[in-house]
Amino acid sequence: MIWHDWFYVPLLNLLIYLYNFIGFNSLGAAVIALTVVIRVALLPFSIVSERNALAFDRLQSKIRAIEDENRTDPVLMKERIRELLTRHKVSPWAKVAALLFQLLVLIVLYQVFMAGINYELGSLYPFIVRPEAIDSTFYSFELGARSLGWAAAVGVYLFLEIAISLQRRARMDRSDLAYLVFFPLFVFFVLWYLPMVKSLFILTSLIFSSALASVRLVIFRVRPGEAAD
Repeated sequence: MIWHDWFYVPLLNLLIYLYNFIGFNSLGAAVIALTVVIRVALLPFSIVSERNALAFDRLQSKIRAIEDENRTDPVLMKERIRELLTRHKVSPWAKVAALLFQLLVLIVLYQVFMAGINYELGSLYPFIVRPEAIDSTFYSFELGARSLGWAAAVGVYLFLEIAISLQRRARMDRSDLAYLVFFPLFVFFVLWYLPMVKSLFILTSLIFSSALASVRLVIFRVRPGEAAD
């Protein structure tokens, strides 16, 4: 009941509200608008996450020095890097919190489309205009069906995003290369199995994150060799 009344139903109503007034009767556009609204609501967490990313970039030279000094002792190397990040207040928890909330939204979208979007309209609040029927296509793609192309689009975008991120590092190891190749492939196969609406939500969220990261790079550009005190 808590999940249904306090999370599922409010997000469903928000989606239909966006469909009626912002999505121009396009459910795909409503999903994109919903994603943007959620990312804006999570902006405080995103700002903290970008601050951590900036601090991490500035610590790269010190991290490389620790790696060089402790190559024969991986346990000590990880412990010293963890201490360095803690000392400079670099924590992944803001990003984790934002990702967990988005995961919950993905679960809601999955439930809505598995049950049938028109069937779920009985859960609307009285002040939400109920559409007679909802067109669940987006540029001729059925949001509730599997889509190879949209899953591939997310995989390619994720690959490029990771590649650009790794290029800013002075050194890459095998684990970085494995992450670059296998993580986008894993995401592609998972999304290929799921309804296309998942790919649309994730791709929109990735683009929003890239926009935030671009703003951070423009405003707080890290010069080569720059390090935190």
